[in-house]
Amino acid sequence: MKIVIDEKIPFIRGAFERWTDVIYAPGRNIDASMVSDADALIVRTRTRCNAALLEGSRVRIVASATIGFDHIDTVWLEQNGIKWVNAPGCNSGSVMQYITSLLFFLAKKHSFDPGSMTLGIVGAGNVGSKVARAASAIGMRVLLNDPPRQRREEGTESQLPKSNSGVRRGGTKFHSLKTLLTDCDIITLHVPLTREGEDKTFHLIDREILSQLDRQKIIINSSRGEVVDNLALREALKSGRLRGAALDVWEGEPAADPQLIDLVDIATPHIAGYSVDGKANATINSVRVVSDELGLPMHDWTPAELPQPAMPLIDLTGRGGAAPVEMVAQAVKHTYAVEEDDILFRNNIENFEYLRDHYRIRREFPSYRVRTNDREAERILKELGFYIIK
Repeated sequence: MKIVIDEKIPFIRGAFERWTDVIYAPGRNIDASMVSDADALIVRTRTRCNAALLEGSRVRIVASATIGFDHIDTVWLEQNGIKWVNAPGCNSGSVMQYITSLLFFLAKKHSFDPGSMTLGIVGAGNVGSKVARAASAIGMRVLLNDPPRQRREEGTESQLPKSNSGVRRGGTKFHSLKTLLTDCDIITLHVPLTREGEDKTFHLIDREILSQLDRQKIIINSSRGEVVDNLALREALKSGRLRGAALDVWEGEPAADPQLIDLVDIATPHIAGYSVDGKANATINSVRVVSDELGLPMHDWTPAELPQPAMPLIDLTGRGGAAPVEMVAQAVKHTYAVEEDDILFRNNIENFEYLRDHYRIRREFPSYRVRTNDREAERILKELGFYIIK
């Protein structure tokens, strides 16, 4: 058997070599001749999996080590008997960490108290639900918009996880996008990219929507670049119709509009989900589903030990006078400071792919141990996933 794998997928080298031939290649260079005699592909978003790539091949399964799957022509694959899988939720903890760090950054830059703000979350799936829990933990009011979930759960309360106290501290019902645009101070997008149908998300935030927003709104997009009309957003920011914006994803990636980069509060090169933990989860999912399909004995495969944080202990004792949320902000920044990725990207916008392929080691909240004497800070940190030590 033969498997073709994107060479940038982490922790995967050596996983299959005992049982199959393996070809590693840059995702953009994987072509029809390379996969013609392959039994499986393991890819990322840079490989377009469609008839042009797969017609006439013997590929049985395509596994994408990503949440998104808009690079896969799912209809064609299904019509031609090729199984496909993505890795939903694999990097939800990483994106939650990114958004939490971003919210604290925005609070400092724009001089607001998170507890006084309302966050609108568009897309309440694996990622959106974790973002909702984190925002609620730091005191924000949360409103959810998710038409597909709303139809499935019509008339019910959201199934968001409760806080450790057993109380739902965020929004508990779904709301229309119009309500979010009116009532929320910050709107963050966590939806797949769909170009047609009643739940189309292509240019979900377009010129018309942006023209309706007041000057105090902030837009965050870490889903797919095309969910926001980048030209319309640039115009809205330039004219002062928005308070701010933060983008991790861009129309036309790996190209990104330099003028828009100059206007947003935070600009990063599609790395919100790039924690070590998120990457490992995606790789584990891909290896296991491919091995199941090919009949390989790798059902419990996991990579070797993951690299540990440089400073895994966060000591918040002796921080007398600091408010609990301020201590939480310090702990979050210790694990990840989003502004560092922003600076790096602004200084290297022509190296979008390089920054992604050579992204630094970032571990999620559960990899850190925190010591604190403040019970409220401890409660919030637990809800975010930190490990508390006494």
